[in-house]
Amino acid sequence: MTGALFVVSTPIGNIKDITLRALETLKEADFIVCEDTRETKKLLSHYSIHEKNALISFFTYNQQRRIPEIIGKLKSGCKIALVSERGTPGISDPGFFLIDAVIKENLKVVTVPGTVAFAAAIVASGLPTDDFVFLGFLRKKPGKLKRQISEAAVLNKTIIFYESPKRLKKTLAIVKEIMPASAKICIARELTKTFEEFIRGRLDEIEKDIRQKDIRGELVVLIHANSREKHHD
Repeated sequence: MTGALFVVSTPIGNIKDITLRALETLKEADFIVCEDTRETKKLLSHYSIHEKNALISFFTYNQQRRIPEIIGKLKSGCKIALVSERGTPGISDPGFFLIDAVIKENLKVVTVPGTVAFAAAIVASGLPTDDFVFLGFLRKKPGKLKRQISEAAVLNKTIIFYESPKRLKKTLAIVKEIMPASAKICIARELTKTFEEFIRGRLDEIEKDIRQKDIRGELVVLIHANSREKHHD
């Protein structure tokens, strides 16, 4: 009898943003595979969940070694919960590789949905939500990053990506070379946390303003070249 991998979404900032089903799954899991054991322990402690077995760390530098181990536990009938540091596993994090490996072994994957940072950002951005492209974390090299944005820009959709505060100014300078000055932009900062902030406006104005600021916290950036609303028949 094989087990199942439960892909469990956890809060992106506000610890209250977790579903009853997610808590139930974490309580019942034989093992919890997590990107950051410290963050997961805080969550489990807050909800008085005592894991049956030790947490299994799973991140970029140990994923190849961990996958066979986890596959073996699933084949032996274990129920395993997969969580990322924050949000939904598999979206711009190493969880994707485990999920892919489990599917290739014809083992069961169950999704326990919840908070996703880019979804939380777009609904409050004021930009079109009916058609968008999510780029995750952008390429680090300027040339590849520019090509990535250029390819997305021609689609005339809301472009969404994650960015670090340290890279934001350089990234926006490159975006300004590609997108029209009148493009609408929204920078969602510290979503669901005490200092949550949405910075909205024209690309040229926001890019200039950001140059003078010290931006901190986790960021989701959203851009749309055409600010006119889309209408459906």
